[in-house]
Amino acid sequence: LWLGLVAKAFYQSRMATVVNMEVNWPVAGLFYALHVIGIMFFVTVPAVQVGLPLPSVLWRGALYGFFTYATYDLTNLATVRGWPASVALVDMAWGAFLNAVVSVASVLIIARTQSGLGWGR
Repeated sequence: LWLGLVAKAFYQSRMATVVNMEVNWPVAGLFYALHVIGIMFFVTVPAVQVGLPLPSVLWRGALYGFFTYATYDLTNLATVRGWPASVALVDMAWGAFLNAVVSVASVLIIARTQSGLGWGR
């Protein structure tokens, strides 16, 4: 959604000569499915199991998003001629924000729908 809809104009204006801007939706879907599994494994489930406070969940989610998006963006800065640093910075910030929100929302949903998991008591 970010690349295909929300920030499409931002990316197209900076990267039209660097990459194909047509989103391969099946591959994008696979990435996000794996990414959600990663959030669950590294952030959400551990947070629920030990009862982390929401600010900790927020920061862990943000860091997970920052590190995963930075892996992609910094690799591109290192290997793709013409990859804009502005795109890398915006993309890493988006990854941090998105994953922070998703992590907190996931924990809140789990806390409301499951009992006895050790969080929110």
